[in-house]
Amino acid sequence: MSSSFFIKKNENPKLAKKGKNTAPLKRKSDGDSGGKNKLRAKKPSSKHNEEISSDSETESPVVPRKRQSNEDIDYDETPQEKKLRLAKLYLHQLQEEEEEKAEEESFETDLIAGRLQEEVLEQKGKLQRLIAKDLMPPDASEIRVLRGHKLPITCLVISSDDKYIFSAAKDCSIIKWDVESGKKLHTIPGGRKGTEDRHVGHTAHILCMSIASDGKYLATGDMNKLIMIWEAETCKHVYKFTGHKGPVSGLSFRKGTHDLYSASHDRSIKVWNVDENAYVETLFGHQDAITGLDCLSRERCVTAGGRDRSVRVWKIAEESQLVFHGHEGSIDCIQLINEEHMITGADDGSVALWSVNKKKPLSTVKQAHGCHGDAGLEQPHWVASVAALQNSDTVASGASGCSHNSHVQLWKCGQHFRGLERLFSVPVPGFINSLKFSSSGQFLVAGVGQEHRLGRWWRLKEAKNGIYIIPLKRKPPNPEEAKKTE
Repeated sequence: MSSSFFIKKNENPKLAKKGKNTAPLKRKSDGDSGGKNKLRAKKPSSKHNEEISSDSETESPVVPRKRQSNEDIDYDETPQEKKLRLAKLYLHQLQEEEEEKAEEESFETDLIAGRLQEEVLEQKGKLQRLIAKDLMPPDASEIRVLRGHKLPITCLVISSDDKYIFSAAKDCSIIKWDVESGKKLHTIPGGRKGTEDRHVGHTAHILCMSIASDGKYLATGDMNKLIMIWEAETCKHVYKFTGHKGPVSGLSFRKGTHDLYSASHDRSIKVWNVDENAYVETLFGHQDAITGLDCLSRERCVTAGGRDRSVRVWKIAEESQLVFHGHEGSIDCIQLINEEHMITGADDGSVALWSVNKKKPLSTVKQAHGCHGDAGLEQPHWVASVAALQNSDTVASGASGCSHNSHVQLWKCGQHFRGLERLFSVPVPGFINSLKFSSSGQFLVAGVGQEHRLGRWWRLKEAKNGIYIIPLKRKPPNPEEAKKTE
């Protein structure tokens, strides 16, 4: 006597895919009271398991055989019908898998294409992520302050993963900070003048620093004409570079390499290979002390020439330079926005936006941080630092003034970098000697002191030496704009 089988109609083919590594379930047949005759479905392939059960514990109670009606006969399945049904199910599963695979491949292709397009635009200096319009000023309570240096902070850098801040000061010390907790992770103490032979570290004011894009090396330069190379992870001293004849005022690792560019008050640019512990070459051109230097991934760097009032683009491989003029005062800070555009600040209070293809600024804002002094004798606040969120439309500047109302100013670059528009300012008391955006654009860090990093022309007693971590808040999304985007 043959027994009838009840077929599950709500079988989900996707569930079959999830059961690749599970053993097929065993169930009793309706007419087997002793549980000896157990049925198991055939495997359509080694990849998919499909079970055909004579009952379903989750769907309905077992119907006694004596109450079965003739309708049950309609659900009987011949071996040929079963093979046909399983074949159709298997084909359906294969079709779904192919569709999912095609969707994933299409998504990955679009993603890779987008990244390649961004890389091409970045290399051409035409990539401009428009994020400035979404930024909003932080609350004063959201700004964190890290204190640890005894004297004014002169420079700082942020690791490319945004986890660490390295800061240096006039006390000749270097501190490694954890961004999330705000705790000191390592301190390299400064030494006293005259202890250079036995002290591992700086014994003069540190003026500049740079970290390699892979986070391996940290470079620092001081008033004693020395460049120190450290392991960024352990803060262990590695090399000492000598050769400059004046204070080292600018340092920058070429992105993606361990090639290091240095600038000095001796008016020269030097190129070093840190991996080989080697000096490469020296370039000349500025007519006054160089006050700032920056570079990205191309084999070239940009410098600010201080009182010679020039900005220069150095093409290292070609051993040539381009000269730009535009500020009326000493140009004291410079930062690349992308490979083709840069921002500078000067002691005449102006901030300028440049293209490497134009000899004059694309845009200049005079008295960018206001003025101070008695009526008729007003003087603009000296722009001591600038920063750029790479490949975006957002830049920042910091002033040095003789009043307590100094601040960090956020700017929006216009389309094609033609124009600067004020976004908002963040009050920070003191001389803002260094500014850096995090790679993610989530925060901005300011190194602040009671004195300017290069001298002691005046001292702000009400200011405190510290590192200010300023969050860059985003405006909540506009529901109407979100609908338009959808």
